[in-house]
Amino acid sequence: MVKLELSDDVKIFFLFGYTSCELHQRFKIRGKDHEAKEEKKNNTSSLQQLYFRVWLKSADRERTNQKSYAVVNKRFGLSSCEAAAPTERSRDMTAKTKASDTRGSAAAVSSRQEGPGGLWDSVKKAAFVIGSGIFFLAAFGNSLTWHLQKVWGASGDFWQNLWTKLYLTFEGHVLFCFGTVLIPSLAFWGLNALLLLADTSGRPYFITRYRIQVDKNNPVDPAKLSHAVRSVLFNWVFISGPMVVVCYYLMTWRGNPCGPELPTFHWALMELAFFSILEEVMFYYSHRLFHHSSLYKHYHKQHHEWTAPIGIVSIYAHPLEHMISNMLPVVAGPVILGSHITTTSVWYCLALVSTTISHCGYHLPFLPSPEFHDFHHLKFNQCFGVLGVLDRLHSTDTKFRQTKQYERHILLTNFTPLNESIPDTPKKGQ
Repeated sequence: MVKLELSDDVKIFFLFGYTSCELHQRFKIRGKDHEAKEEKKNNTSSLQQLYFRVWLKSADRERTNQKSYAVVNKRFGLSSCEAAAPTERSRDMTAKTKASDTRGSAAAVSSRQEGPGGLWDSVKKAAFVIGSGIFFLAAFGNSLTWHLQKVWGASGDFWQNLWTKLYLTFEGHVLFCFGTVLIPSLAFWGLNALLLLADTSGRPYFITRYRIQVDKNNPVDPAKLSHAVRSVLFNWVFISGPMVVVCYYLMTWRGNPCGPELPTFHWALMELAFFSILEEVMFYYSHRLFHHSSLYKHYHKQHHEWTAPIGIVSIYAHPLEHMISNMLPVVAGPVILGSHITTTSVWYCLALVSTTISHCGYHLPFLPSPEFHDFHHLKFNQCFGVLGVLDRLHSTDTKFRQTKQYERHILLTNFTPLNESIPDTPKKGQ
């Protein structure tokens, strides 16, 4: 193998050539970077010059306008402030125009947001939900209620024999009076007697410790209570009584509401579900109608004299309101279905007990929560319905759902008052 030896001069030559190429390449890259920076600087300078020219033109236009205003000032004898006013006025008009445009766009956005929540859309949603509920109940009736009917059937002979004895002893109108007047009266006035004892005496403590509005009706004003009781008795005798008689004749015209055979458990349960849905729809819309400004001060304001309601106030209302909003949603269901007197009697008792609990002012253990309707009496424009379904669809419970009352709107399953377990938010300074 031949070994190639390079002289020092050749080595220096190659080293110098390599170094020159490397330096040339680096200077070439740096040159390109420098050219890019210069181009960017030139572009920035050109853009600044363009902005400066535009500014000069606007300044020239402003000076021209001022000269024109000076000519007008000299011609018509206006002061310098008045001559400058058009400029200021134009600026104010521009600002106002921008502000109005902003408000207009915000209003447009708001209208677009509220559009889907319109009344017709809510009615369609309510129809869908209620229709789905009826379909679900029909399906549910073929499963769980079939087993419950077996329990009813096991003791069905006892109840049927008892009803047969009553049927043979009394006439139809007497049975109807027992079922729609006497038994509901005992349920309503018996429960309210206990609540009135707590409202007037503050005892028993087992009830009063569950008061929702702690600082109200402790005890209740005797004069105010006396006036409410008189109004309730008038509605009970002269409004509810005649309406029940009318219902008897309407139901007799369709069939025999006091027939010898009791309805099946399955059918009775389906009827009660239908009554509840119908009451929710009729009461919600009639109640909102009475909150209209043209009707509220003449009819519904009487009921809202009690911002902290008590049980007896549930039917403390103007006679017209009591007939349309209190009675009609309850009696319409049995008339439409031609229900048996036993189902009608159970429904009337449930409706009266339910409205009493909603107005009682106490969130008692193992009973439905009255927080929903108590909040309505407190704020007036929230929570119009019974079940709360239509309030959610119409967004008339939005304020309620942001409060502590909504957190307490649950079934109390222990003996600790919810005012203690879910206390109010402390006010500033406390």
